[in-house]
Amino acid sequence: MGPTWIKLGQLLSTRHDLLPSAYTEALGRLQDEVEPFDGDEAVAIVEEELGSDLRHLFAEFDRAPMAAASLGQVHRARTRSGKDVVVKVQRPGVRETIAEDMEVLGKLARAADRHTDLGRRFGARDLLEQFRRSLTGELDYVQEARNLRAFGELTAAYDHLFVPQPLEDYSTSRILTMERVEGRKVTDIGGVGMLEVDGQALSEELFRAYLVMILEDGVLHADPHPGNMILTPDGRLALIDLGMVATVPRRVQEHIVKLLLAISDGDGEESARVLSEMGHPLDDYDAARFRDDVGHLVSSAVAAGGGLEAGGIMLELSRLSGTHGLRPPPEMAMIGKALLNLDQATTHLDPSFEPSAAVRRNIDQILRGGLSLAPGRLMASAIEAKEFASQLPRRANRLMDALGDGELTLRVDAFDEERLLRVAQHLTTRVVVGMVLSAIIVGAALTMQVETADTLLGYPAVAIVFFLLAAVGGLALVVYVVVTDRKDARRRAVRPGDRRP
Repeated sequence: MGPTWIKLGQLLSTRHDLLPSAYTEALGRLQDEVEPFDGDEAVAIVEEELGSDLRHLFAEFDRAPMAAASLGQVHRARTRSGKDVVVKVQRPGVRETIAEDMEVLGKLARAADRHTDLGRRFGARDLLEQFRRSLTGELDYVQEARNLRAFGELTAAYDHLFVPQPLEDYSTSRILTMERVEGRKVTDIGGVGMLEVDGQALSEELFRAYLVMILEDGVLHADPHPGNMILTPDGRLALIDLGMVATVPRRVQEHIVKLLLAISDGDGEESARVLSEMGHPLDDYDAARFRDDVGHLVSSAVAAGGGLEAGGIMLELSRLSGTHGLRPPPEMAMIGKALLNLDQATTHLDPSFEPSAAVRRNIDQILRGGLSLAPGRLMASAIEAKEFASQLPRRANRLMDALGDGELTLRVDAFDEERLLRVAQHLTTRVVVGMVLSAIIVGAALTMQVETADTLLGYPAVAIVFFLLAAVGGLALVVYVVVTDRKDARRRAVRPGDRRP
C-alpha cells in the first residue's frame, strides 16, 4: 500500500489503548520489505543533492544497496579522505506520495471525529497529527543527523555504547552520510556467539542509558529493537536508525517516575492514581473498576518477580486505561513499546537479565531524573517564591481587615448566568411572537364570517390581509430561530475553556 500505510501500521502497533493485543502484535511484525530502486538513480540523487559529480565526492560508491526500506536505501561508500561510510538515499517521489496519502488520511480522520463514536473517543485527528510529526521527522535526514549527534553525546559516558556520527558536509534533507559500523546485528548472533560477549555489562548499560534518556533527558528512541543494534568486533554496541525519535514532556517524565516507583512497591492504588492524573477521562470512565484492575495487574507483576518485562507492564496499563475510558497520553504507549523492544534486546544479550530488577537497581537514577530541576525552572520557581513572600503580608492584612469589617465576600460561578439569560430571552421572544401570530390567525378566521363590501379573491379583504401578515410573521420567526441557533452553536464551539471531545 505504500510507505505511509506501513508507517501508520507500525505506529498503531504501539497503541495498545486503541487496538486489541492480537492486532498490535500483528502490526508489530509489519516490516517495510520493498524492492530497492536503481543504483544509477541513487547516484543521480546524491550528485543533485551534494552538487558535484560522484567521483569528486567518493573514492568508492557501491551502486548495489546493502539494505532497502520504504523511505530510502543504504549504500556502502568511501570518502576521498579514505573514511568508510554508509550513504542513506531517500526514495524518489516518496514525499509527494506521502503528502497525497496524508491528505486522504486527514479527510478520513475528520469524518471519523464528526460521525463516529470511536473517532470522538480516541481523537482521530490528534492521532493523525502525532503520526504526521513522526513521519515528517523520518523524512528529514537533517533531523536524523541531529538525532545522531544528540544520542552520541548521551551515550558518551557509557563504555559499551556508541552512536555512529554523521558527516555534515555529505548530508542534506534527502541524503544522510554517516560512519560505517563493522559488526553484526544482535538478531544475527546465536546463543553460541553470545558466549564470547559480555552480555551482562551490555544489557545493564543499555537499559540504564535508556532510562536516563527517557526520565532525565526527555528523549525517546521509539524503535530500539535488536535489529537496530550492531555488535562490533571490540564488544561494543552501536545504536543505528535514529529517525524515529520523540521528546518526553517533563510532566510525563514525572508521572512515569511515580508510576515505576508505585509498580516497584506493588502499590496498585498509587499506580491507578498516577494513571488517572496522566490520562484524559472520557464520559464512560469507571474509576472504581479501573482501580481494581490496575491493582490486580500490579499485584501479578510483583508476584512474577523479575520475570515480567517492564515494557509489557506499561503496555498493559495503557490498554487498561483505554478499556476503562481513560485516554492515556500518546507518549506512554511509545515509552511502553520502546521498553518492550529494549527488553527483547537485553534478553537476547543476556538471557538472565531481569528488567524489573534493573529498574529497582537504577532507582537512584530514576529519582534524580524525576526530582531534578533545570536551571530555567529553578530560577522561575525562585522568582515566584520571592513574589509570594513579598506579597503575602499585604494580602494577609487585606484579608483580615475585610473579615473584621464584615466585608469579606465569596463569589461562586456555579453556572453560566449570561448564557442562561440569553436562552431565557430567546425563549420569551419566541413565545410572545408565537402568541401574537396565533391571535392574528384567530382574528382573521373570525372576520372571515363578516360580510364586507371590500373582498379579495372572494373573501373579506381584512381577513386575507391578516392571514398574509400571519404567514409572513411565521416565516420570519422560523428564519430568526434558525439564525440565532446557529450563532449560539458557533459561539459555544469557540468559547474559551471548552474541551474538545
